[in-house]
Amino acid sequence: MIYDWIVKQVLNGKKVFALLLDPDEYNDQSLRHTLIEAGTSETDLILVGGSLVTNPIAPFVQKIKENTEIPVLLFPGNLLQISNNADGILFLSLISGRNPDLLIGNHVASAPMIKSSGMEVISTGYILVENGKSTSVEYISNTNPVPADKPDIASATAIAGEMLGLKLIYLEAGSGAQHPVKTEMITRVKKNIKVPLVVGGGIRNPEDAKNILNAGADIIVIGNAIEKDTSFLKKISYITKNWGL
Repeated sequence: MIYDWIVKQVLNGKKVFALLLDPDEYNDQSLRHTLIEAGTSETDLILVGGSLVTNPIAPFVQKIKENTEIPVLLFPGNLLQISNNADGILFLSLISGRNPDLLIGNHVASAPMIKSSGMEVISTGYILVENGKSTSVEYISNTNPVPADKPDIASATAIAGEMLGLKLIYLEAGSGAQHPVKTEMITRVKKNIKVPLVVGGGIRNPEDAKNILNAGADIIVIGNAIEKDTSFLKKISYITKNWGL
């Protein structure tokens, strides 16, 4: 099970690197190239999804599965971003917002289909964090992000998510963020939860990655930076694989 493996990594003091792939940003050639780089870089997980995806998810996931053995997890922005050929799904609840559809509504509608698919389901508390500009996630979800300078709000939200039984907490600055989640917020959240902590959005260089991991992130997610430069995969993977050595 993917979640059991993640927990084992965290318990052993190791870090996890996840590559986020948006179907709208790749053609067949660029996808194959990226997956080759991901394989040689020993990327741990592949997430598939986005705030607004216009291309079909299922064929995209199938192409990934045909070209790599790296586990594939759905990272759905809506009900249309579900495919039963993935290995699992981050069952996201946008706990930082107050949009009932993204807190529980879409989950009720999709639950029977996801259950019958046999995919591994990892319940995830999704916390959108202010990053300096309005993002696609904020617009599409119709929710307000947690202010970047309010780590206490993020921490309380994460604690509530853990108490509700969510298995992961995900701090997200949003696609195309001007800057990543502040380290103070990451540290505050990590100190107050026991479940693994995921951080993504706005990570553009190895120094950002090091700071985020050092602040307490267990899983780091990078998408846009890889689209622009696949060599970034090796740099981030090296940092995670050699963490603590």
